[in-house]
Order: sequence, then C-alpha cells, then structure tokens
Amino acid sequence: MKNRALRFTGGAVAIVASILIFIVPFIFIVLTAAKTQQEASLLEFSWPTEWVFFENLAQVVEARDFILVRAFANSAILTIASVAIMVVLGAMVGYVLQRRRSRWNGLVNFLVLAGLIIPPAVVPTIWVLQGLELFKTLPGLIFVHVAFGLSFCILLFRAFVATIPRELDEAAIIDGAGPLRLFFSVIFPLLRSVIVTVIVVQAVFVFNDFTYALYFLPGDENATVQLTLYNFQSQSLSQWNLLFMDVLLITLPPLVMYIFFNRQIVAGMTSGAVKG
Repeated sequence: MKNRALRFTGGAVAIVASILIFIVPFIFIVLTAAKTQQEASLLEFSWPTEWVFFENLAQVVEARDFILVRAFANSAILTIASVAIMVVLGAMVGYVLQRRRSRWNGLVNFLVLAGLIIPPAVVPTIWVLQGLELFKTLPGLIFVHVAFGLSFCILLFRAFVATIPRELDEAAIIDGAGPLRLFFSVIFPLLRSVIVTVIVVQAVFVFNDFTYALYFLPGDENATVQLTLYNFQSQSLSQWNLLFMDVLLITLPPLVMYIFFNRQIVAGMTSGAVKG
C-alpha cells in the first residue's frame, strides 16, 4: 500500500508540475495572441474581452511583405538539409567507430567528446565562414549546425550499433556486399529508432535556433522564423499580441513533432544503454 501511495503521489506531482511548466505558459501564449494590442500590453492571464485571433494572425503573416513566409521556407530548408547530413554522417561515423578498431579511434573519440564539451566560438567561426565565402549564406549556417550537432548524433548511433550482432555484417560480406552496400542495405535500416530520435531532437533544435541564425545569417532575405520575433519589438513599443501570435506559430511545428514521435524518441535515447 505504501508503494502504491508513493507511486500515485509521485505521478500526481509530475502531472501538476507538467501542467504548471508546459501547459499554463502555452495557454497564456494562446490567450495573449487572441487579444487586442492594448489589452495584450497588460500581460495578464485572462480571457480576451475581444477575440481578434484571426485578425492578429493575418497581420503577422502579412508583416514586412510576408517575411514570415520566407522565414518558414528558409527554416525548412535549413532544418531538412542540416538534419539529413547529420543523420547520414553520424550513422556512418558511429558505425565505423564501433565496428572497426584502429589506433585513430582514441583521437576520434576525443574529438567527438570535445564537440560536446567545448562551447561554440562566434568570432572564429565567422572568420572561417568568411574565408570559405559562406558567411551570410544558408549553406554556411547548415555547415555550422552540422558541425555543432554531429557529436551528439555520433554518440547515439555508436551506442545503438553496439546492439546489432556482428554476424549480420559477416553474412552480408559473405554474400558479396561491399562496405557501402553493407551499411546502407543492412545496418542503416536497423537504425530506424535512433534515426527518428536524431531527426526529431535535432530538427527541433535547428528550427528553434536563434543565436546561430542571428550571428551567422544576418539580413532580411535570410531571416529564419526565430528572427521574425524582432518584427514586433522595439525600444519604444512592443506589439505583444502580434509577438505572441508569432511565438505560437513558431511553436506549433516542434510541438506537433514531439506529440507524434514521443515514443520513438524515448526508444532511441535508451537504445544501447545496457550494452555498448
């Protein structure tokens, strides 16, 4: 009975904490996005006296010659390209590190861990991008996200590859499969749970990124969705209703991804936790 009571109490506390941390702020965003500018400026948690949700939505979409539409297109290209490169490279490097032992493994493992520990340096990164003529370009920001997110992907893939029997590799080699065919035809399909985890986690991070886009991709023509928040803020006036409407639109895609792929994320994060 004590154990059941403790589990019930713990579950109730977790539910209440989740409501306070996640659901209440989301409701506040929705309510503020539906208010008029004068009422929203009070920043009160209250029901709108005048519901102008769709009017605010139209203003946000049409602001600055539909910059939000261009920003969503830029963010979509940035997210898809960055995550695709991270998935392929992370899976390949993780597989090689786990399956093929060599004197370089220690150095590569050190570099992977360094990528997680060492914080990003803005000025040197800008200097490198300028030398490569990639500064203020979408491909340059894609490479930045790949460089900073690849270490996490490699560790996840390496842990999961350790759970795949080596006999599969040997059977494919006996059947005449080369290295690329072995990886993409045999190993890569087995990494589905980790691939989904990497896609969702990294896609949400890249899509929601503000700092990298601000430093490495300035300019209205290159704006991402997070930078559109500046459209409704200034030193003298902040249009809180339009700002929260913009926040709501930006929040919906990652939220939908987490809702639909929650179980796959948990499975991918715990894969290889016992063996490896």
